[in-house]
Amino acid sequence: MSYTRRQFVEAAFEEMGMAAYTFDITPQMMESAARRLDAMMATWNARGIRIGFPLPLSPQDTDLDTETGVPDAANEAIIANLAIKLAPSFGKQISPITMSTAKGAYDALQARFITVGAMQFPKNMPAGAGNKPWRYNNPFLLPPADPVTVGPDGDLELY
Repeated sequence: MSYTRRQFVEAAFEEMGMAAYTFDITPQMMESAARRLDAMMATWNARGIRIGFPLPLSPQDTDLDTETGVPDAANEAIIANLAIKLAPSFGKQISPITMSTAKGAYDALQARFITVGAMQFPKNMPAGAGNKPWRYNNPFLLPPADPVTVGPDGDLELY
């Protein structure tokens, strides 16, 4: 069972030193923090870190009690980085331990979940001895094919 948005937000408030048992966290503060969480996860998704976080279509669609479905390895990175994002809005200072935890967890998450795109050889790459077709008189590899992209996830495939 994975965390809900509410659990991520509450854990981030605790990381900032604003635990719910000490501070009165209003529903508006929770909604605002959940929107910041969605924005942070959308940024991570754009950077290639795809962990399965369900992004809403609009900020009004954010539901605090839906399960996120993220793997357990991502929890610490989400909580610590969300605390760093929320702290200036609430006039809080983040401890250096939280900063280093956020950096280390984000780097581990990046190493584990980032998707690297395929790369082609450049058109000025010399063809080796075993790569020269007999019918062409070109000492370089053929120019790379320009794929039609359909979005950040891949190429368009026609069958």
